[in-house]
Amino acid sequence: MYNDIFSIGPFTVHGYGLMITIGVLAAFFLGEATAKRRGLNPDVIFTLTLLCAFTGFVSAKLLFCIVEFRQLLEEPVSVLAGNGFVVYGGIIGGTLAAYVYCRVKKLSFIDYFDVVLPCVAVAQGFGRIGCFLAGCCYGRETESAIGIMFTHSDFAPNGVKLIPTQLISSLGMFLIAGILFLYLKKSKRPGRTGALYLILYSIGRFGVEFLRNDHRGEVGIFSTSQFISLFIIVIGVVVFATRKERT
Repeated sequence: MYNDIFSIGPFTVHGYGLMITIGVLAAFFLGEATAKRRGLNPDVIFTLTLLCAFTGFVSAKLLFCIVEFRQLLEEPVSVLAGNGFVVYGGIIGGTLAAYVYCRVKKLSFIDYFDVVLPCVAVAQGFGRIGCFLAGCCYGRETESAIGIMFTHSDFAPNGVKLIPTQLISSLGMFLIAGILFLYLKKSKRPGRTGALYLILYSIGRFGVEFLRNDHRGEVGIFSTSQFISLFIIVIGVVVFATRKERT
């Protein structure tokens, strides 16, 4: 659990950034291969990867600023330059950017939606490993056998056993990715694979939030992400139920 992997002169490779990079590359190569098998343009996957990575980063930071608007007013530089992000912001922003791009290029958004989101789940799986290396997104204290103890984290409390919510989330995302890729092969209704991602991710995220103990904002009795999850689940269910077979 060291965020600094190694250094070459003034350049340091951080575990969180490394895992994010691996996740994005894995998502791209998987998306490209899946697009080819489904008769879609793999070049579009390259553009969507860059577009969604950039807009996802910006929108994840934007949602974090909204959640932490009081701190933003008091310490704007620390909030804007810090490590805080809200993943849902990235998902929503990236999806909207992909939709606009497909509309402008007159491409079938729903077909790429089905291909890209299983790959996004893979990227998130690697990203959560990065969270584990950095110690962010940490869990509640525990005395159970699964507890882990950080000793060099700038985020998690050091020297106490915590629920490894990062690894639980990572395992869950890889499992979701596997389910989605299998479903994509069998589904004859465009849009259902993407909708299934929205449902499964939101249910998993809602549950894991109960195990986390880092500050991440709240809306009433729910954390910010739990509150958003409720709406995303409904959207996913509606899309999944209303998609029809292509004629």
